[in-house]
Parts: sequence; C-alpha cells; structure tokens
Amino acid sequence: MLKQLKELKSSALKELEAVSQAKDLEAWRVRYLGKKSQLTNILRGLAKLPIEERKQVGALANQIKSGLEENLEQKSQLLKQAKIAAVGEGIDITLPGRPFPTGRLHPLTQTVTEICDIFVSMGFQVVEGPEVEWDYYNFEALNITRHHPARDSMATLWVDAESENGQRNMLLRTHTTAVDTRVMEQMPPPIRVVMPGKVYRYEASDVTHVPMFHQIDGLAVDKNITMADLKGTLYEFARRFFGEDRKVRFRCDYFPFVEPGVEMAIECLVCGGTGCRLCGNSGWIEVLGAGMTHPRVLERSGIDPREYTSFAFGMGIDRLPMLRYGIDDIRLLYGSDLRFLRQF
Repeated sequence: MLKQLKELKSSALKELEAVSQAKDLEAWRVRYLGKKSQLTNILRGLAKLPIEERKQVGALANQIKSGLEENLEQKSQLLKQAKIAAVGEGIDITLPGRPFPTGRLHPLTQTVTEICDIFVSMGFQVVEGPEVEWDYYNFEALNITRHHPARDSMATLWVDAESENGQRNMLLRTHTTAVDTRVMEQMPPPIRVVMPGKVYRYEASDVTHVPMFHQIDGLAVDKNITMADLKGTLYEFARRFFGEDRKVRFRCDYFPFVEPGVEMAIECLVCGGTGCRLCGNSGWIEVLGAGMTHPRVLERSGIDPREYTSFAFGMGIDRLPMLRYGIDDIRLLYGSDLRFLRQF
C-alpha cells in the first residue's frame, strides 16, 4: 500500500508538470483529488487495515493529498500568469480599472429634498397627491368657479372629452394647491403639510417656461393662526434656503383661494438689490405666493372657519436653483446634457 501511494504521487506530479491549459488542470484535479479518485478510495479503506499499517498508510496518504493540493494551487497560479503575459506587452495590468461613473441626484430633486427638509424641521409633514386631477379639486374647491377669470392664467391640459353640456371634469393638475383640499378633507386639524410635485400648463417652452414643471405648496390649519405665523414661517425658510443675510419683501397680491393674499420676493442674488437684467432692474425677484386660506375653501373641506384659521403658500421649485446658481434657461434643467447636470 505504501509503495502504491508513492507511485501514485510520482504519476500525479509528472502529469501535473505536463498540464498547459486550465481545462486540463481541472481534469487532473478530478482524477487525483476527486471524490472517486484512487487516493480518496485509499483513505476510505483505511479502516480495513491493521492498526499499525493504518497509521503509516494514513499519515502518508494525507501528506500526499496536502502536497498535491499545494502543487495544484501553484500550477493554477502559473497558468494564470502565463495567460496574462500572453495578452501582450502593451497592457499594464497594474493600472487601476476604469471607474464607473458616480450617480448623482438631479438638481431639481436636490432642491425638492432640501425644501422638504427645511419645512419638516419646522414641524410640517410631506404629502403627495394625484397628478391627474378632478376639476373640483383643481379649481372649484379652491374658489375658482367654472367661469372664473383666474382659469385663463392656467392654460389647462384636459385629459377627457367634453361632456354633453360642454364641460370637462378631469385634467393634469395646474398647481399643487389642488392637494390642499384633499388633505383638509382627510386630515382633522391641526394640519401642517407641504406638498411637492409636478404640475402642467398648456404653454410653449422658452427660457422661463416649460409645459411641465415643479411646485411645492404648504398648508397650516389650526386655531388662532395669523398672518404673523405665515410671515414667520416664510422668513425662516428664506433664511435657511437663500442665506442669513438675504432680504425678503412681502407685497399684497390676489389669489382666489386666499384672503388676504401676498407675494414674497427676495433680494436679487445676482446684483444684490442694485438692479440687473435678471430682476428687471427692480432688485427683487418674486419666489412665491401666499395668504390666509379663504373661509369658503375651509368650508368646502368640512372645516369650520369660525373655529379654525389657516395659511397657505405655493412656490415654483424650478426657479429656485436658477436663482441660486445663476441658470439663465429653465430648459437646461430638463435636458440630458451631462456637462450641465454634473455641476450639481
């Protein structure tokens, strides 16, 4: 048995020396180290040998097995190195591989996330609503009746055919304010929510307009809410988003779903308030509209305006990175030019 093992080792090493391809190396491994190999069968039959012979044969068999496994690993490494060397001398295998490009969030996604984080830190929660909306939630519930002139400023994309009476009922929402009424119908006061999302207008694209853009609305409903709460909230947002030293201005404005209504403008980031082309030489840039929610809007949502008051605001998200980074064409945000997008 000992002689048989020594002959087996000699034969295995001689064949291993002659192996020149990886596939032949695997065949050698199966022949000499596999489950049905002669060496494995010898190890399995040790129990049938006398105890003295068993010790000698077992020790030698295990030694041969360990040696063959080590020789197999060495041969495998030699074949790999030979294969690499055969590729050609012009390739430096020590050079690092080509890196995969790192993914980044789109600048608009970054802006939405930052705005939501600011308001969440002030006690608001983020909710979303459907982009395909009913006329009721987009207009009627917000105090914009069927023939209200405010509808003219929202060139609407309707998604259903006219009914027999010439009216349409379903559309692509024109503002995220459409979510306000849904929230007030489903959530009892107190309410503090912000509602980001896409909105749609039927208008041509130019440097400041696209038919699909982003807005974020905010709503707070509680007892004893006042205009001071609204101004304090928006001042804090402007301070965190645009910087500690940025000046903010409020002026009266009209929106059908708030009374009174205001617009908020910030000091122009380009000229610092001295006047330039971006701000129309006024030194100010309007960023959002706001106001105290109209009592009729509260009533339609099932909230008693004699017990609760509310403020609401809405801003176009796309304009904010344009102001912050000096982007002069909104269409760049919706293009696929990686040279532009990688800057953010």
